[in-house]
Amino acid sequence: MLEAIGIKASYKGNGWKQKRKEVLKNINFKAESGQCIGLIGANGAGKSTLLSILSGIRKPDNGQLIFEGKDLFLKENRKLIKEISGYVPQENPLIEELTVFDNLMLWYFDKKRLQKEIREGKLVDFGLEEYLKVPVNKLSGGLKKRVSIACAVADNPKIMIMDEPTAALDMLCKHDIMNYIHKCKNSGKIIIFSTHDETELQICDRLYVLRSGELGEVPTGLSSKELVNLQK
Repeated sequence: MLEAIGIKASYKGNGWKQKRKEVLKNINFKAESGQCIGLIGANGAGKSTLLSILSGIRKPDNGQLIFEGKDLFLKENRKLIKEISGYVPQENPLIEELTVFDNLMLWYFDKKRLQKEIREGKLVDFGLEEYLKVPVNKLSGGLKKRVSIACAVADNPKIMIMDEPTAALDMLCKHDIMNYIHKCKNSGKIIIFSTHDETELQICDRLYVLRSGELGEVPTGLSSKELVNLQK
């Protein structure tokens, strides 16, 4: 089980006299293995900040993140949090000038292992074999997102954290990525993702809205109007 307890985060304000702006006030939630957690909220609500904290990219001001009895925020566990979590940011994290294969090698390191994963392993579902020699800057947005996810699963993480993984993609790419999320869920991984697409929330076991720095659990299956009102 993954449990977030009292997570707080703030940013430095503009100007040396400005007080720090509190973005996350007291974040608490739980997630079991095989559960998919949906995160909604208006732009600027702090969703990306929270996801980057959960993945170990950013340090919180305060709080705990407990997984299998260990607080992943403790200094001695900082390496562990990156080993057990795969993070897919909203922005493209790839090196555009490098080929797909070279970008993947930055995460897989072992050429033979990577080739095996592409042919018959966990990367088969991504359909990247014919694009391996193509520079990333020549790929569509959907293919870039597939490569980003393929990089994130290099160490077979137990927790997948994805920041709007289907944003600005066509219907086919969205379908493929949501299918992959469904497979991750069925394999026992914990999935936490943010989205503005209400149809994607159908896969979620639990749904949270982030508003005014606070996280609240809401029922799944709400109407579009109800979801919009929750985020105001």
